[in-house]
Amino acid sequence: MGEEMRVREPSVLMVDDEKRVADAYALRLEDVADVTVAYGGEEALDTVDGGHQPDVVLLDRHMPGLSGDEVLDRLRERELRTRVIMVTAIDPDLGVLDMPFDDYLSKPVEREDLYAAVDQQCRVLAYELLGEYFQLESKRAVVAAELLPEETANNERLADIEEHLAEIETRVRSLLPEAEELLSSFSGIDR
Repeated sequence: MGEEMRVREPSVLMVDDEKRVADAYALRLEDVADVTVAYGGEEALDTVDGGHQPDVVLLDRHMPGLSGDEVLDRLRERELRTRVIMVTAIDPDLGVLDMPFDDYLSKPVEREDLYAAVDQQCRVLAYELLGEYFQLESKRAVVAAELLPEETANNERLADIEEHLAEIETRVRSLLPEAEELLSSFSGIDR
């Protein structure tokens, strides 16, 4: 894969209680991603609760206080639109089959493998978001085509959908180089 990713600059949250390790992985990604570092589970949760929605979370499993497994469960409870890659020295066992992570990398992780994993998870996220976008946009387009403007004016539900569409579109464009082509081909369909 080389030293580049196909996705544009993703937002990555690196979570590891070992400052040197967290900083080393963040340094590996700084040229290709917007990286935020959290030196523990509580700090990671505070970061996302503060409004930061990373595209990818790189999460160590073995941390004092809140373990990576607990952080993972709490991230999933928050229903964030983010992908989680466990980056850990803990060898996986059968227990990982029940864990809601998206990828699992065993330390140490080479730069190319880190890039590839982040890139892959960002593309998966972008396509998930596109599916949601297309579903909402088709509903919005049908309503706009079939109802009179005075029927749709000041409709809170429609306004919420339009706001959500704009947020999704911005996020997809930040992740996928081919987003413009995908979005324009969808909007070109006559409903």
